[in-house]
Amino acid sequence: MIENEWKLFLAPYEQAVSELKVKLKSIRQQYKENNLHTPIEFVTGRVKTEDSIMLKAKLRSIEPERIDTDLQDIAGIRIMCQFVEDIYEVVDLLRRRKDFKVIHERDYIENKKASGYRSYHVVIQYPVQLISGEKNILVEIQIRTLAMNFWATIEHSLNYKYQGEFPEEINTRLEKTAEAAFLLDEEMSKIRDEIQEAQHMFSYRRPKNSLRSNKSEEGDPPL
Repeated sequence: MIENEWKLFLAPYEQAVSELKVKLKSIRQQYKENNLHTPIEFVTGRVKTEDSIMLKAKLRSIEPERIDTDLQDIAGIRIMCQFVEDIYEVVDLLRRRKDFKVIHERDYIENKKASGYRSYHVVIQYPVQLISGEKNILVEIQIRTLAMNFWATIEHSLNYKYQGEFPEEINTRLEKTAEAAFLLDEEMSKIRDEIQEAQHMFSYRRPKNSLRSNKSEEGDPPL
């Protein structure tokens, strides 16, 4: 595809990511306004670049005309949670939504990858309204704790360097650090009630002008 064709092809994916970010952030805000613990810490999103799409299609032997149906993560949303329990609450929220359809789930928390990777992946079919009509877009939503995300981000950087062929020592250390990250999540879950109570007290006592000033400083961490 030429440059203008790529722009037209990716535009619905950009729209889907933008709309989903707004909707998911609205869920988070509703929890806060109702004085409830929100299972969503923050949300980020991205659309794959042309080069990334073509490389993945080549590795998976996907024909160009089947990219939009066979590649499920051209559009990606990442939802960060404080606790493992929050992940499953978010999954349940997604299942109950009426504005898109969950078509596939992969639980890499109960069934971690050999590398130690943990996350929960949900693929949805999201309807985007275009001037030409409705177009269903596949979007992959990754839901993970902050600890899982820290490990996955480091592993992704190393994978880019070594192209998946990790030296044995690094591979061993990655597996160990993955377990250490999950142990952190497990320990945090054991004192979850105490943490939430402390956070509630902090939010309740914080001056309103402080909340307003913090809002203007919020931004999306990179996906």
